[in-house]
Amino acid sequence: MNVAVTAFTRRGAALAEELAAAFQRDGDAVQIAYPRRLGAELHAMGYDSLTEWAGERFRDCEALLFVGACGIAVRAIAPHVKDKFTDPAVVAVDEGGAWTVPLLSGHVGGANELARRVAEHTGGAAAISTATDVNGVFAVDLWAKCKGLYLDGRVEAKTLSSALLRGESCQIESDFTLQGEPFSGFSPGPWTAGMALSDRVKSPRPIPTVWLVPPTLTLGIGCRRGTPREVIERVVEHTLDEAGLHPKAVFQVSTIDLKQDEEGLLAFCESWGLPLVTWTAEELLAVPGSFTPSDFVRSVTRVDNVCERAAVKAGGTLIVPKQSAHGVTVAVARRTGTISLDWKEGILWD
Repeated sequence: MNVAVTAFTRRGAALAEELAAAFQRDGDAVQIAYPRRLGAELHAMGYDSLTEWAGERFRDCEALLFVGACGIAVRAIAPHVKDKFTDPAVVAVDEGGAWTVPLLSGHVGGANELARRVAEHTGGAAAISTATDVNGVFAVDLWAKCKGLYLDGRVEAKTLSSALLRGESCQIESDFTLQGEPFSGFSPGPWTAGMALSDRVKSPRPIPTVWLVPPTLTLGIGCRRGTPREVIERVVEHTLDEAGLHPKAVFQVSTIDLKQDEEGLLAFCESWGLPLVTWTAEELLAVPGSFTPSDFVRSVTRVDNVCERAAVKAGGTLIVPKQSAHGVTVAVARRTGTISLDWKEGILWD
């Protein structure tokens, strides 16, 4: 986690330095800054406007820690608060370390967990106030983050949490293997809300259902030299739409090494936040299976099919064969795994 820390007095700065050192020992990246005058006294980085400093840290940090009054922190971050799913974690701790308060993004941003870490170091208490934590109820947004699942359906997530808090029975369904006993509250129907684990697009359900999307899909892509990002994106979107696959299930793009500097492809990967993995012609030719051949592709790359072979090489089983349009070819492969119904991070991939 990338944590920004600030304090407003010498006593607060001493605690800030202690906490920063503890974070760094845990492997976190930390930056500390103080109001200009205090920073000069401490020979440390300083800022002129706390609100401007907070705005900058909202853009480049995952968490902000204020050593001082909650009110100061709230006023500093107020102009920058937008969305619980994108805002960083914001935590305040008093100068004595007695009380640590998560102010923003308790679950998704990790403020609750950061507050607990601070309290553990100071020997104080973390004032956790989110209803699911206080009542010991399953929190779907926190579990999704733990497992690396994309949460599609904020309204449904709130409905699910409310149903669990009321003690109502909720449903869990999955296209993937589940391991372990269902969480408390997920029991035989009739159900009032639910969650579904799937890499397919959301589909209508008789009850409000939050969609949890695991990172299962690899795009194998081939394209003519100079193909623009927008063209590649349109072909990819059409391919996924026709197959009923969720775009957020895509976790990587695979192609031949001849395309490792293809500007349109690189721009597409950057736009979608996806890594690009590449393979030599020899590696792709060694992939077992039956693939759609192309004499033209073979003449250019020495491989009879780039997109299908690249998808399978990187990502598992071919589920969408070569789709071709506007000089772009796309194929999709899916990896499978087991999702454990616990709080251990990640998915056990086959």
